Amino acid sequence: MLGVVESFLDTSSAPVQQTRRRRVTANSDDSLLVAALDEVIYLLDTTGQAPVELMLSEADGGVDMTLEMVDAGAVPQVGAVPKAVSLNDLCLVRGEHGWRCSVTVDV
Repeated sequence: MLGVVESFLDTSSAPVQQTRRRRVTANSDDSLLVAALDEVIYLLDTTGQAPVELMLSEADGGVDMTLEMVDAGAVPQVGAVPKAVSLNDLCLVRGEHGWRCSVTVDV
């Protein structure tokens, strides 16, 4: 998720302004990934904030997300702002060294 943020914002020197907690639920790991990314895009649209740190913990039917947020307008924009997550070519795989994913983000 932070890779998506880093594709359009340079948050390398941004101070954390707020901690937000969200629970996302879904019926599959792929859907859970999309729901979490959709939540990040929703927060960007509604609050003008983007996460610079993210912690996940397993919750009943989903995950609890703790997001350390920065003001997106106060950091340099380096790419197009995402508008949605596409379900085309979505890939989420658990491997020997952890999880890997690939998503297409609509701008």
